[in-house]
Amino acid sequence: MKMLFSRRQLLASGAAATMLAGLPEAHAQTSAKRLAAGTRVIDVNGKPARVFHLSGPDGKPGLRLAPGERFNVLLANEAAVPTIIHWHGQLPPWTQDGFPWPQTPPLAPGATHVYDFAPIPGTYWMHSHRGLQEQSLMTAPLIVRDVAEAREDRQEIVLMLHDFSFRTPDELLAGLTGTSVAVAGAMSEMMENVPAPVPRAATPHSAMAMSSAMSGMATSGSSMTSGSSSMPGMGSMHMDLNDVDYHAFLANDRTLADPEVVRVERAGRARLRVINGASSSQFWLDLGGLTGRVVAVDGHGVIPVSGRRFPIAIAQRLDILLDLPDAGAFPVTAELEGTRRRTGIILATSGAAIAELAGMAPGMTQPVDNSLEARLRATAPLTSRKPDVVHQIVLSGGMQPYAWSLNGAFWPKITPLVLTKGQRVEIELINHSTMAHPMHLHGHSFQVIALNGRPVNGAVRDTVLVEPMPGSVRIAFDAVNPGRWAFHCHNLYHMATGMMTEFRYDGIVI
Repeated sequence: MKMLFSRRQLLASGAAATMLAGLPEAHAQTSAKRLAAGTRVIDVNGKPARVFHLSGPDGKPGLRLAPGERFNVLLANEAAVPTIIHWHGQLPPWTQDGFPWPQTPPLAPGATHVYDFAPIPGTYWMHSHRGLQEQSLMTAPLIVRDVAEAREDRQEIVLMLHDFSFRTPDELLAGLTGTSVAVAGAMSEMMENVPAPVPRAATPHSAMAMSSAMSGMATSGSSMTSGSSSMPGMGSMHMDLNDVDYHAFLANDRTLADPEVVRVERAGRARLRVINGASSSQFWLDLGGLTGRVVAVDGHGVIPVSGRRFPIAIAQRLDILLDLPDAGAFPVTAELEGTRRRTGIILATSGAAIAELAGMAPGMTQPVDNSLEARLRATAPLTSRKPDVVHQIVLSGGMQPYAWSLNGAFWPKITPLVLTKGQRVEIELINHSTMAHPMHLHGHSFQVIALNGRPVNGAVRDTVLVEPMPGSVRIAFDAVNPGRWAFHCHNLYHMATGMMTEFRYDGIVI
């Protein structure tokens, strides 16, 4: 099988390496943990597939940092194409965030770069922000432990979810947009363009005007769409699900044809860290016969919520505490919304009989929603304070033509939303489309303060799902990390066709 790359592998830039070499590095390379970006071959239902990898110094996926350990990491690009890695959910200085601004271009093949900042503890992940590399598994866990977790004496189990296709990402995008692979490749490269400077007269310090320019595009019917569902209470209106019909869904790089078996102790205690690293797929996590307690989302603590099934949107994470029975085998599965398809792992005590697990769930899985979000309460919420500024962002787009926007604008032809350091910022996200959108803000953690117009004292997180029309979510955060920050839908193909904007701090020189 050919490598899942597009023609961008020919665009390795010596200029990028030169610019990166000029950026400050706080520690010598010899003192940093080495993270290698390269390629590997995995087995997907009996067929070989060449994909990317991000491997730490122990050769395992990603990085795990001890309590109090600094994020001092040397990224070595061993792939044949440029790449740039985003530390999803972390709060570094903006020039270390891993987004391809002109000031922080992608890392050329063979080049290295050191990142050095104080991380925040919890369950995070890393992924490429170069083109569509994320779809080809340029992703990995980023686990930052804290002292309290170390005292729990719980076995740590990481479950990372992916969607997988033997088609290249550019082929997938071409199928969605009805274009050629070459045009789709050029389209994905537009994510690495940047908006023009903000005209002083256009600096949007007041609430942004609502735009419905794209709302009429919210129609259904792409040949790549694998599911849809009626929306409760919306009559004949439907929601679009699952833009891409994938060949497989992976749990720690394996399918249920050959699942990972994690050995656990009898009557053991575990912390299950679930990461949805899929590019455009959302799941319901099913603990089977186990009952778990969600104690953190996106790395941030919440008052425990018990249950056996939990929704997890693209890019979100769940920390779930499990107290296991005396002995046995315990499947933990992730069911794709709107279908019966699933993947997963099996927790098993020594000597337990492990039965084959079907790749199809017994019944159809409902669309992922904010039912869990409505129950979450942060253990460390924002301090009470009136907002200094409220902005409104309308999420629009549709399947035909396949294009997605924020306030009617398509990246990179957007006007950056300007922030001033010290502001309490509230963002009202209003969905004018028939798809849910997992919205991610770089460089900040925010609190969910309203769902569909109902105030909540919700979770602190970095990615929130906005349910289909007429869904809305209001978030709040303090503008304390000056820089240039991307804000986008984490469905990779929505982002690639325009659903991204920039939050830029006043005074940042570009």
